[in-house]
Amino acid sequence: MPFRLLACCLLCLLPLVTQAQGFARLAELAEDGFRIGAEARLLGNGEPGETLGSIEPRLALSPASVSKVYVAAAALDRFGPQHRFTTRLVGTAEPDAAGVLDGDLILDGGGDPALTTEDLWRLVQRLHQAGVREVTGRLVISQWRFGPVTCITTDRCEGQHRVDNAYSALLSSAAINYGNWCVTVAPARMPGEPAVVTSCDSQTRLPAIDNRVETKPDDSGTRLTAERLTRDGADVMRVGGQISTNAHPREIYRTSSDPAGQTAELLMAMLDQAGIPVAGGAVTTALEPPDTAHRLAAVDGEPLQELLLRTLNYSNNFMADTLALDLAEVPRPNLVQAGDAIEAFARGLPGHGEVRLDSGSGLTPENRTTAAGVNVLLESLFRRPALFPSFVAALQSPGNGVMRFIRRGSETFQHHVMLKTGTLNQPVTVRAVAGYFRTRTGRWGVFSVLINGTASTPYLSWSTVLDRLSVDLDAMIASH
Repeated sequence: MPFRLLACCLLCLLPLVTQAQGFARLAELAEDGFRIGAEARLLGNGEPGETLGSIEPRLALSPASVSKVYVAAAALDRFGPQHRFTTRLVGTAEPDAAGVLDGDLILDGGGDPALTTEDLWRLVQRLHQAGVREVTGRLVISQWRFGPVTCITTDRCEGQHRVDNAYSALLSSAAINYGNWCVTVAPARMPGEPAVVTSCDSQTRLPAIDNRVETKPDDSGTRLTAERLTRDGADVMRVGGQISTNAHPREIYRTSSDPAGQTAELLMAMLDQAGIPVAGGAVTTALEPPDTAHRLAAVDGEPLQELLLRTLNYSNNFMADTLALDLAEVPRPNLVQAGDAIEAFARGLPGHGEVRLDSGSGLTPENRTTAAGVNVLLESLFRRPALFPSFVAALQSPGNGVMRFIRRGSETFQHHVMLKTGTLNQPVTVRAVAGYFRTRTGRWGVFSVLINGTASTPYLSWSTVLDRLSVDLDAMIASH
């Protein structure tokens, strides 16, 4: 009798043991104090699929940049894969027979997350084609949809004055180049001379440049530092270090302190180069162009499916948060209100559960979701054949993804998985990863892993996480 009772107990516990074993290697991280939420399951034919592994799948944790799969899904649901954001140039008057626009020229920022210098050049060319040769009024950059957006993360708030990165760009519906200035550093002809530092986007030195780079002899190596400072209301790019005489030019990106102001400066320089003077200078505004404004030129951005590939492949924070703001249905939204729109989409997915998203990028450490919730989102996109190809194409395969740190694990893991990662180091460590896998027999599955540290947990490398995850997923893929 005792033996039979023990056997019955073991049989009752078998499903739980099987699920725990599904993430046996990842579960070892709990011994170091990390909080883990994980779930992997097969996708059934319209029915809930078999769960292959789980660790507290309903534990609410920070997803870091895995938040971006939410904004991608919500944007596809709202706009569709072929949606394009439009940026317009309008005038408060029509140009006369001589091409004189006796009024203001207004750039109506359309919230395009990938508006670039090339798009501005196309606008200027089309303005010229429309017959405009002179503007007697001002160049007005209208960010009436949103911007300047109040910062709610430390990196972005500090970036209003000084920044040494490109990922914490400020937000505006009239921003270009992902909210970043770009400078090119090239060697001088002779060692000992200052390097040649120029703007990537204009013959005009925009922004102002503080060049501290020295040219060194051939094969001396190139080591560059750069930070963007703001002095007396103007941006300055300070570049230091060295570059070899035989080195190729290097491009450096740093966020601007005023994205709409950056657009104004670059567009003014382009108009000047195109021979279209603007007498009244440039200003930015939060006011919408008047209903009586005359459309002069317009440019459509890339389709949404292309924007999502850039957003997710490169984990572009500026693009993700701009898309989130585009989704908000309130006037001049802030980032939390943009997150509300994504939350509403997620809560509308049957079985998802509660979620908090204060941003689409995941830069906000207050974001919270669960591994089970992420998998509900992933399955919902899988069930929508008109949207799924655009969604899954924006994820990375470890074997050939643009982020080299994910190129780990076995051949099976590298070529049977598509994923999105998320990383935060402050205020606590976050390593998150979610996506799809294909089993040996061709079945689809979804998986999500959220790992959060505490103030006392040790550093957690991506190699540790991916090496363990690859072993766990390998077993699931091979056995089904």
